[in-house]
Amino acid sequence: MTKRPSVAIVGAGRLGSTLLRELPRAGYRIIEVVARDRKESLQRLPDLSGPRKRIVSTYETAKLEAELIWFCVPDAEIVNAARLLARRTNWEGKKAFHSSGALGSAELGILRRNSAKVASVHPFMSFVLASKPSLGGVPFGLEGDAAAIVLARRIVKDLGGIAFLVPKAGKIAYHAWGSFASPLLVALLAAAEEVADLSGVSRELARKRMMPMILQTLANYEKLGPAAAFSGPIVRGDAGTVRAHINVLRKKPDAKEAYIALAKAAIRFLPARNKEQLKKAIRG
Repeated sequence: MTKRPSVAIVGAGRLGSTLLRELPRAGYRIIEVVARDRKESLQRLPDLSGPRKRIVSTYETAKLEAELIWFCVPDAEIVNAARLLARRTNWEGKKAFHSSGALGSAELGILRRNSAKVASVHPFMSFVLASKPSLGGVPFGLEGDAAAIVLARRIVKDLGGIAFLVPKAGKIAYHAWGSFASPLLVALLAAAEEVADLSGVSRELARKRMMPMILQTLANYEKLGPAAAFSGPIVRGDAGTVRAHINVLRKKPDAKEAYIALAKAAIRFLPARNKEQLKKAIRG
């Protein structure tokens, strides 16, 4: 069995915290965590208590003796973090990953020029402070140097994830796709809470009342696909109800705009009767 490389994580945020927990479970040894502020990192990463505190360093004190350096910093900081660390070690034979969904491996170009093999390795998953998702079953979008991709595929497999390649030119579209799948989905649900408020149901109670329908819809989508999972007045061609929806939503203009945009998408991409009447209802 091929020896697993040692790992240094740069960044103590949500993804860095997840990797700090999940990589050792998959048999990888994390020998350093590099952050701008050591004290803040120790507070944010409770797993680094006791003797493990010694592995935390800053950009100024980083040793970077690991075989893989994994950058888990915000997109706007990747280039600068790589620049700050470029001179702290010999990069010959090392691999470097970053985990931006929108940016390509070229963000680590200074390390590539110093003989490292680099890749973007992005988990197609939502990470928030109050949740600790497993990486098992998570897809990872990969782009970069061939040798770095080989290592990334192996690590993703060891984590229980699913690796797939993203063309360099497709990174922004890939990230926009992810935005539809999670943050914009949450934005849609927040808009739904606003509409529930119009009906006299509080936002807090609306979350509970929506969950059975949301979960069933997602289950139908996964099992049957979008067309078979689609229900409601648009699939029935009920232009009168759609018109009534839009009229009542005038009291919530942002929710109304979201409804119209989604209704247009539904008419275009999903089965619907009376499409011309529906389009007229949407135009007002």
